[in-house]
Amino acid sequence: MRVDAVEFPEAVRRIVAWAEEGRGRTVCAANVHMVMEAWDDPSFRAVVNGADLVVPDGQPLVWALRLAGAPQRARVRAAPDLVLALLHECARRGLRAGLYGGAPDVLADLAANARRHVPGLRLVYEWSPPFRPLTAAEDETVVGDIRAAGVQLLLVGLGCPKQERWMAAHRERLPCVMVGVGAAFDMLAGRTGNAPRWLRGAGLEWVYRLLQEPRRLWRRYLWHNPRFLVLLARETLRRRGRDGAAL
Repeated sequence: MRVDAVEFPEAVRRIVAWAEEGRGRTVCAANVHMVMEAWDDPSFRAVVNGADLVVPDGQPLVWALRLAGAPQRARVRAAPDLVLALLHECARRGLRAGLYGGAPDVLADLAANARRHVPGLRLVYEWSPPFRPLTAAEDETVVGDIRAAGVQLLLVGLGCPKQERWMAAHRERLPCVMVGVGAAFDMLAGRTGNAPRWLRGAGLEWVYRLLQEPRRLWRRYLWHNPRFLVLLARETLRRRGRDGAAL
């Protein structure tokens, strides 16, 4: 799966510049969960690889990029850092932002917090879709509403891999940048907390999230994380073997 070696300021700059262009773009925030979903499902891997930007959201992906020789200094943390930076830039430049996803009460709290903490934010669209596939008519209504609101930056919080598939399916239909932000909706709505900095730096933010939502997340972490480590170790040894043979 593709992950772009891009630092936080450059990621913000690109996304905001694209938002000003007024054409469909997709941005994925990659972590171990996304990598392993892509490993298991080639169709999902194609979705991520076809995105306009794939930022390394998880600290293990920063380590993987470094092992691959990329000069990645830090992660591009989507929740809440990237989301807040993008909303502040939207307010500064007068861009119109929208929110798609989350339960109705979560979305309401997120929108209220965003307006409270980002003065001048033009939040022109908010919708909490039902927990089922939309009908064709419902989807047309959603597309029409987003276009009518003039959304330039759409934050999509449906969870991986649903949000990435939704963005890819709508890139040619919506003239805005769509950013998949996963758990950012719950975090910025005050439903879940922010892991301590030392845990984030150690690549252990997943432990904090698991303790907060054990029933929902235990299968993901216990299944994906060990396989990721094994595959990363195998790939690292393979690269070193190739380098040694070249010498």
